[in-house]
Amino acid sequence: MENVDKYLDMAQGFIVEYGLKIIGAIVIWIIGSWIIKKINNGVSKVMTKKNYDESLQKFLLNLIGWILKILLFLAILSQLGVETTSFAAILAAAGLAIGMALQGSLGNFAGGVLIMIFKPIKIGDLIEAQGELGVVKEIEIFTTKIVSPTNKEIIIPNGALSNGNITNYSTEGKLRVDLTIGVSYDADIKQTKDVLMKVLTDNPQVLKDPAPSVNVSELADSSVNFAVRPYATVADYWDVYFGTIEKCKLALDAAGIEIPYPHSVEIHKDA
Repeated sequence: MENVDKYLDMAQGFIVEYGLKIIGAIVIWIIGSWIIKKINNGVSKVMTKKNYDESLQKFLLNLIGWILKILLFLAILSQLGVETTSFAAILAAAGLAIGMALQGSLGNFAGGVLIMIFKPIKIGDLIEAQGELGVVKEIEIFTTKIVSPTNKEIIIPNGALSNGNITNYSTEGKLRVDLTIGVSYDADIKQTKDVLMKVLTDNPQVLKDPAPSVNVSELADSSVNFAVRPYATVADYWDVYFGTIEKCKLALDAAGIEIPYPHSVEIHKDA
């Protein structure tokens, strides 16, 4: 019984000493989380009202959220009686060690900041970088997410992205579609050019400025090749690409112009 009373006294002392601190820490966490949410919503509304770039909005909200969460974490530790000055020193030392181990992550963070400052890309842009092609979905602190033409999400580290070559197909707003159409050597060049050009000018998705062009590009082994060059908006690129191929074939067939196909010659050697 004496041992039971002893343990009960210890438990009571623990509850008296730490119970209020734990309850206070929970209250701080609940109120702090609510305040962080309100601050993020307020900052988001201000940036939207000021017409901040969508990529910059998400990046800054992400960064502000992490800073506020760290401050909330320190406040909770202080409520629990942990010496924040000592903890800060430990955190700084740990941060140095972690920083050495995570140099790549710090490089990605720096890369994200550079992307936000110089804005080589933004959400919605069609880009090619690090051997990947896709539309920018989101620019985060450490990574950038793009969606490929096959609807796959690709995550690229910001460090590599900011230090590598980026081809932005959306910046100019117009893309040239490069196609090669081959016809028979018996075909009339002027007639062929007229037929192919009519396909381009009749297509409302082909831009008038810059003007489309059709030119002889090569005298190949079995065909005369024409470089067919329509221009389209980024959104219409693939419609113009595939549509032009199909319409050129139909137009050439209707005009009686032959499209040659590869021939193979089989040689039999007498025994």
